[in-house]
Amino acid sequence: MTLKTSDYDYDLPEELIAQTPTKDRLACRLLKLRATDGHYEDCQFEDVASEFEAGDVLVLNNTRVLPARLYGHRQGTGGHVEVLLLKNTTGDQWEVLVRPARKLHEGGVLEFGDGRLKATILKELNYGGGRLIEFSYDGIFLEILESLGEMPLPPYIKEKLDDPERYQTVYAKENGSAAAPTAGLHFTKDYLKKLEEKGVKIAYLTLHVGLGTFRPVNEEDIEDHEMHSEFYHLDEENAEIIRRAKEEGRQVVACGTTCIRTLETIGAKFDGKVQADSGWTSIFIYPGFKYRLVDSFITNFHLPKSTLVMLVAAFTGREHILAAYRHAVEEKYMFFSFGDAMFIRGPQNPKALEENH
Repeated sequence: MTLKTSDYDYDLPEELIAQTPTKDRLACRLLKLRATDGHYEDCQFEDVASEFEAGDVLVLNNTRVLPARLYGHRQGTGGHVEVLLLKNTTGDQWEVLVRPARKLHEGGVLEFGDGRLKATILKELNYGGGRLIEFSYDGIFLEILESLGEMPLPPYIKEKLDDPERYQTVYAKENGSAAAPTAGLHFTKDYLKKLEEKGVKIAYLTLHVGLGTFRPVNEEDIEDHEMHSEFYHLDEENAEIIRRAKEEGRQVVACGTTCIRTLETIGAKFDGKVQADSGWTSIFIYPGFKYRLVDSFITNFHLPKSTLVMLVAAFTGREHILAAYRHAVEEKYMFFSFGDAMFIRGPQNPKALEENH
């Protein structure tokens, strides 16, 4: 049976798209959803601790968003340019999106910050505005980028962000993302400490989020969609925390779809085993996919017809997630990056298994 993109559409009033983060990270709503039967419950995010038992693991993505949007000019003509960093391919070479693309060709040189940072266009890529460029500079690249770049907020956010740190998680550490792993924006250091005091283990992995995560699925047949690739890393120390929890029958809770994609990439690669691993993943999770490592997860609400809605539907079933989304719209939950959250308990969650017996 053909899986259709249009089956993952839903109506969302524009006023429910959150434009700014809440003053307090914890001050958001939480919709709890059971994947087994579609039962949902309205809560506050602070209630998420009640879903954890001692020994459970919360998996967090410690990627840090780069100030990846640069404004500069073309050497020679002085024409204004905008460059958005997507992926560091090797050394000082990056895949980027450029504007105005029709004027930026192979061999062209771009300058930023009075020439403190320069970029040569090496190649035109096979997607709109895509270029491979190589930077040249004196000093430390990330320090120069911090001083010249701007935070690349998602296209549906029109408001300017007063504090760039609100688009970073409190545990952000590894530079490399073009977008934040937004489910983690709700946590504070104090709340994570509260979970640890309850006996919850916290494991960290890294997946550098690409802007492809916001790209809609344009093909009507889902299986025709080509996924973007993203770099991930899970070290042995954190793999052992997750591995032990699985061996003991504890709950592994992924915070966000980036953690899900990393864990399920590893689960698929190692036949359900938890291994330390690094690499590039273009995993596409949609209904029919078998989850191997994730028992439950925390997530925000996702764009209509996006791969992320399909990922969640693979876990809950299409009807359950769309019913929950309709309820969220009716109850005026806030959507997307700065919006409210969900806790989705899966059928393999140890709690769910106990309830069913």
